[in-house]
Amino acid sequence: MDGIAPYDPTTQYTSEPAIKEIGPEGHDIPLWKPVNMSRRAFLRGVVCSGTVIAGSAFLFSTATKARADERAVERMIRLTVNGRTHTVDVAPNETLAHTIRYRLGLTGTKIGCNHTECGACTVMAEGTTIYSCSTLTHRVRDKEITTVEGIAAPDGTLHPVQQAFIEELAPQCGFCTPGQVVSAVALLQKNPKPTVDEARLAMSGNLCRCGAYDHYLRGVMKAAERV
Repeated sequence: MDGIAPYDPTTQYTSEPAIKEIGPEGHDIPLWKPVNMSRRAFLRGVVCSGTVIAGSAFLFSTATKARADERAVERMIRLTVNGRTHTVDVAPNETLAHTIRYRLGLTGTKIGCNHTECGACTVMAEGTTIYSCSTLTHRVRDKEITTVEGIAAPDGTLHPVQQAFIEELAPQCGFCTPGQVVSAVALLQKNPKPTVDEARLAMSGNLCRCGAYDHYLRGVMKAAERV
């Protein structure tokens, strides 16, 4: 019967232990885990050893001198706006639009989208237009800032751009008008005789919710004849 019995694969293996470490001849082989240790006890040992290592790293670490003084930002700054120098307390993350409106009281600069998209907050820094809603005040502390309040003459005479905008009925709701005025003045300071395309490009950063773009453009071209 043995010759015709079904094949038994276990006959191909010896009776010695499958894991050599637990056999009697492997007594001097280092064990990675004691045979009689439970899984829970093993995990507890691993966690405790990790805690000891982390704690020793803290205990034997060398204290370093705090360097907060190197990262400190001076809050009191001098800011020149429309020819006047102001000393203001400005937080490191404060925007120029916030400083102008709420610390200096120059509310002509409007905050529209507050995401550098509409141009209502446009001011000039050293003759270059910038969006004050996304410019940190500390970054322009050494520059000459001009807002819409500084466009007219000291005696109240309107700038040719302002007068031309009135004549062309450019302001509708008026919310974008301060930014439009500042952008047009900055253009004519650098290019007194712009073409229509140059004027349109220079004014393209200002959105008008009333759609009076042609009125503003005609005002720029009329002012260019008077500058």
